[in-house]
Amino acid sequence: MLRVFGFVSILTLGTSFAQSSLKPALVNEADAIAKKVIEWRRDFHANPELANEEKRTAAIVANHLRNLGITVQENVAVTGVVGILKGGKPGPVVALRADMDALPVTERNGLAFKSNTRVTYNDQETGVMHACGHDSHVAILMGVAEILAKHKKELAGTVKFLFQPAEEGVFGHGLEFGADLMVKEGVLKNPDVDVVMGLHINSQTPAGKITYRPGPTMAGVDQFYITVKGKQTHGAYPWSGIDPITTASQIVMGLQTIVSRNVKLIENPAVVSVGSIHGGIRHNIIPEEVKMIGTIRSLDVDQREQIHARIKEIAENIAKSAGATAVVEIEAGYPVTVNHPKLTNMMLPTLMEIAGKNNVVEKTVVMGAEDFSYFAREVPGLFIFLGGMNPLENPEKAAPHHTPDFMLDESGFTLGVKALSAMVVDYFEINKK
Repeated sequence: MLRVFGFVSILTLGTSFAQSSLKPALVNEADAIAKKVIEWRRDFHANPELANEEKRTAAIVANHLRNLGITVQENVAVTGVVGILKGGKPGPVVALRADMDALPVTERNGLAFKSNTRVTYNDQETGVMHACGHDSHVAILMGVAEILAKHKKELAGTVKFLFQPAEEGVFGHGLEFGADLMVKEGVLKNPDVDVVMGLHINSQTPAGKITYRPGPTMAGVDQFYITVKGKQTHGAYPWSGIDPITTASQIVMGLQTIVSRNVKLIENPAVVSVGSIHGGIRHNIIPEEVKMIGTIRSLDVDQREQIHARIKEIAENIAKSAGATAVVEIEAGYPVTVNHPKLTNMMLPTLMEIAGKNNVVEKTVVMGAEDFSYFAREVPGLFIFLGGMNPLENPEKAAPHHTPDFMLDESGFTLGVKALSAMVVDYFEINKK
């Protein structure tokens, strides 16, 4: 459950909100370490590690935090790192999160620090690439830790740095990982976190801009698995068997009616997509079964339950009508990422001051999912998006995340360091004891 804020004054703060006197120094120091942040990012980019394998990355992070005098906990939720920076004055506890894992994607560009890492993933040889920008998230938060640690005595509160593994998930049913496991292992306790904040870089938003959305921001995600069982027969005599391929095809088409005919789209968007379908091994054999997997995206609890029920009903009844059977399994994934409205309103003046009012833009909902949602489900959270595209580039032509051509404009990183640092000290100032 979300905690209820103990402060009412934020509703009337307006433009005269309390501002930390530390901010000018933090801004200057962020500029001074800009090259260092880029160097860290390039090193991580050239040496990517998959989920729960981020040992090299975690070691670099842990050593950096220790050298700053920050208390460090390692091997949290497999390979995670937690740093605790206790300020010289009493105050609230703010957690800042960065994810560390890369993806099984083969990089395709001419960067000098291009990844050449190769692994076997899901029985296939593939490259490994930071194709979602997590390398920049780690480098940015290392920069934030460096400049906040310099002002430890002046901080009116405690900062928890959460360097999280496995945001992209791990292969296999029922495994615990990432933010969910970090929460279960108590990273929001001892000391108890009051709010959690984080950012995600975006390759299709110009560098220098920040986007945000109060309330539901990123979709909840679930996976579905459907096994259609028929009766195997010779391809020349389909009437002597029950064809699971034809039946599965009808199920795929039937699932499309969930979003177009069942979900009230004027309230919240939703997505039901089949991502893989496999059956058979030979041109003249109708197989016994077909397996399908897919993804569900939703932004509301009731909507989510409705979609789950309709997938089961459609698959089972279409299969029954063909004389086949369908076994449906739905595996819960990340919850909806919700930005706490009061915390969002509180931090907006800070973001506008740091980036410029015209560079902070409210965005539409994102149908991608984020396991930051597990943190924000426990305490009020704020998750913002940082521009990472060359401002002269066309957003429609910029390579999206999770693709071999994914590219970032490194000039946007410094704004991320400034934004997270400034939000911490302003939050401390507004809620000082």
